[in-house]
Amino acid sequence: MQVKWTGTEATALREALGLTQKRFASRAGIAKSTVTKWKHRGGAIVLGAKCAAILDTMLARATAEQRARFGAAVESQLADEPPEPVAALWVPGIWTADSTAVADSLIREDLTLDRRQVGRALLGVVVGTHLLEPLERWLLSSVEVTPPRVTAVGVGFQEAVELENSARIFREWDDQFGGGLRRKAVIGQLSEVNEMLRDSHPPEIKRRLTRTKALLAETAATMSWDSGRQSKAQQYYAMAVRAAKEADDPALCANAIAGMARQLLSLDHYGLAAGRESVERERAMDALELIRLAQDQFGQRITATTRAMLHTREAWAFGKLGRPTAFHRAGDRAHEALNESDPSADPYWINYFDAAELAGTLGGRLLEMARREPAFAAAAAEQIDHAIQLRRPGRRRSAALDQLGMMEARLIEGEVEEACRIGETAVEAVGKTASDRVQKKLIKVYRATEQFAQVGRVAELRGQMKPLLLATA
Repeated sequence: MQVKWTGTEATALREALGLTQKRFASRAGIAKSTVTKWKHRGGAIVLGAKCAAILDTMLARATAEQRARFGAAVESQLADEPPEPVAALWVPGIWTADSTAVADSLIREDLTLDRRQVGRALLGVVVGTHLLEPLERWLLSSVEVTPPRVTAVGVGFQEAVELENSARIFREWDDQFGGGLRRKAVIGQLSEVNEMLRDSHPPEIKRRLTRTKALLAETAATMSWDSGRQSKAQQYYAMAVRAAKEADDPALCANAIAGMARQLLSLDHYGLAAGRESVERERAMDALELIRLAQDQFGQRITATTRAMLHTREAWAFGKLGRPTAFHRAGDRAHEALNESDPSADPYWINYFDAAELAGTLGGRLLEMARREPAFAAAAAEQIDHAIQLRRPGRRRSAALDQLGMMEARLIEGEVEEACRIGETAVEAVGKTASDRVQKKLIKVYRATEQFAQVGRVAELRGQMKPLLLATA
């Protein structure tokens, strides 16, 4: 069990073990004043590596019942956690400085980020006009290229192709498993390609290297997002947008902008409580502006599949804004575009967006609408079931989200027995991925079962879900 130890988690462990501050300090081999400080300062104090290791050992030696009490306490804190400020400014120069230097700075900072800082990564996410204006100004400007350094030997065509293939493998791995399992390997490869771009290359080689940089940056963004590093994810998306434009790849640029939008639309899973509705609305407006920017700039130069993907992000934003008619209109456009698609004309990186992904995305948005208006639950279940039937084997993250979504839809409909049947499959699917998005969804569904906790089969299912919740504490 991996725990980010702050004073709050330390106090929760002490209480789960049933120890006084004095006895807890004695068992841990630390001063009582330290334990008292943890209690008073709570989440404002992050424990050092030595104390964290001591508490890891104490938790590992606890009984199953004590660990369950600790996990329940941590889970409760997730629900009660006060909102954190999310407004921020872009890293200086991210849209104006030399793109190679910006990438190098971001990569070095990311690779040296203290793991204890990750839990507060949401603090750096840029929203509102601070997000949109610099991006739009940059998209409308011409690309300025810094003169490369002169080298005797550049990258050959075969090496450029091999680097493209490595980017493809990393992307396919993330599409399958999620959770950012190879994030540092992707960032390392990104660093290598970025360094190569400092050298002089023939135009076609340089274009291919720059496109590979964009692909790796976008994969790093997705992996960072899926492991809870929200600010870093947004910065990698920005890097992908810049590199894709420099490579003159409009579809890839549009896809990276859509990734930014999807991240904003998903951020409601990351700890906001008070003022949630107004914040969600603001983020949905930002996301909608991003999608329209991509459509306006690149709509005539992208494939039908990419247009369909953009329409689903548009529908997602309308769903968040409580506009079901606009949601269905955008969804219909997505279906029309996908029906016009020609897979042979699509770049490989858009292959993830198929009929299953379309159905799953629309079903998930209908499910969000059903939480406010239960009448949408049946339509959500229909779409998600369609996604489950069409989903390609091996898409573990998507499969887990599908099953959890279907379970929640059935709970909203009041079909408790059917929800439990689906839930057993969902628990198995969740155990096969380390995705942060899946874990946040699991917490949401677990809470949805509370009103049925006295039903025997529901209680049994909650017992199966509990170890997976504890694993995310």
